[in-house]
Amino acid sequence: MSVVAYSDIAKKPNDLLNRDFFHLAPASLDVKTKADNGVTFTARGKSSPKDGSISGALEAKYTDAKSNIALTQSWSTNNTIDTKFELPPYIPNLKTDVATSFVPSSGATGAKLNLTYKQPLFMSRAFVDLLKGPTFTTDFSFGKAGIVAGGEVAYDVPGGRVTNYAAGIGYGAGNFAVALTAAKKLSIISAAYYTKPTPAVEVGAKATLDSKSTAQVALEVGAKYTIDSTSSAKVKISNTGLVSLSYLQSLTKGVKVGFGAAVDTQRLAEPAHKLGFSFSFEA
Repeated sequence: MSVVAYSDIAKKPNDLLNRDFFHLAPASLDVKTKADNGVTFTARGKSSPKDGSISGALEAKYTDAKSNIALTQSWSTNNTIDTKFELPPYIPNLKTDVATSFVPSSGATGAKLNLTYKQPLFMSRAFVDLLKGPTFTTDFSFGKAGIVAGGEVAYDVPGGRVTNYAAGIGYGAGNFAVALTAAKKLSIISAAYYTKPTPAVEVGAKATLDSKSTAQVALEVGAKYTIDSTSSAKVKISNTGLVSLSYLQSLTKGVKVGFGAAVDTQRLAEPAHKLGFSFSFEA
């Protein structure tokens, strides 16, 4: 395992247990296309599982090949305009971008500066909220011989105090990975495991203990089966009795559909179950 960002120390088990489960929204749509001038357009929409309302966003991204400056702007149905400037690496190995938000109806604004510095054995990121606080969050990670260790610290500049801190360590080799993380002032401890015993099967598990809210350990176990080059199926079971299922099918190049369901086995006779559908198109 080469060095990765602190947030990706447990990426393999987290992706297996959290990605491509489509029951979280009754219906979702993702359309991405690229114009002849290089501008990439993305339209996203999904329905709310609570009231069936539709939310969405339209995003456009332009990258100037000569200067390496990228501009991304999106407008969402909650009337928020987000703009992101990605600047060229004036300092080697340093990536810089500025993200702003504006709500025309209320005049609310936001601005964040994001920095990423990466070397073969070391990586660090900094996120500065310029208007709220300001607040400063940084994380760092070191990696060598398959081992990655790191931490995160959040600091309130006006208050002069540390508001949050976290730490983690992981190991990965080939088709195997394990990770141990402690978040929210080390109060939420998670241990995650991932393995790929065959080319078609992936298995993972995660145990989480929130020492401030309960003494019970939350457990999730999941598996993915790649049926063929165009389709796959996933299943996840938690110790609370929630069973999540998903199926992803590639219809043709750039076109995918997904189906998902979540069944609460503790409340089979109640309307506590969820179904979801996803469609994505890229050209």
